[in-house]
Amino acid sequence: MEAGIGVMATKLGMMSFFDPSGVVIPVTVVGFREGNIVTQIKTEATDGYDAVQVGYRRIRDRKLTKPEMGHLEKSGIIPLRHLQEFRLQSIEGFQPNQRLSVEELFKEGDLVDVSGTTIGKGFQGGIKRHNFRRGPMSHGSKSHRQLGSIGAGTTPGRVYPGKKMPGRMGGTKTKIRKLKIIKIDTDLNIVMINGALPGKPGNLLRITPAKIVGKNIPKS
Repeated sequence: MEAGIGVMATKLGMMSFFDPSGVVIPVTVVGFREGNIVTQIKTEATDGYDAVQVGYRRIRDRKLTKPEMGHLEKSGIIPLRHLQEFRLQSIEGFQPNQRLSVEELFKEGDLVDVSGTTIGKGFQGGIKRHNFRRGPMSHGSKSHRQLGSIGAGTTPGRVYPGKKMPGRMGGTKTKIRKLKIIKIDTDLNIVMINGALPGKPGNLLRITPAKIVGKNIPKS
């Protein structure tokens, strides 16, 4: 359940922003391609829950399958690459083919939750992946970056689940919560958000109002 309707965006990069008092704020610049159009309204009666489906980033027709095109053409919507749902407490006021505007949904100073896919690092060892310490580099030591012991012997005779070991690192979906919107520039169609956001420049991001229990999310 989201605190409110959100939008999809494209990460552009990071920069320093000077506020009026001269304080330097590290910000991530987020841009918006054509899209953020309501593609479907899901209701309790028809789907078992209330949600608004939003499409983002216009592409050519041949990039989509016929079922995907049929789904969009049902409401007379342009071809869109990304479709995501926002489960809401109330879906009143939304209708198919409605365009969502960032400046209408958010204002400077608002707190937002931003989710995206982190940068993939490939298969990494324990030192890089879990911040393990390395072994001695001299005095005859042959254990420099090795993992070390991964458990006892006959008892338990196995490795416990969840043991931190080398493996695939990054490339996972993550959410960074309660980031502040520093500036909204309608001329350049960008938003500056305080701090770092997941992924490389060009990465797809999902921006929603920050969940604050008791304020926009019920305590129960």
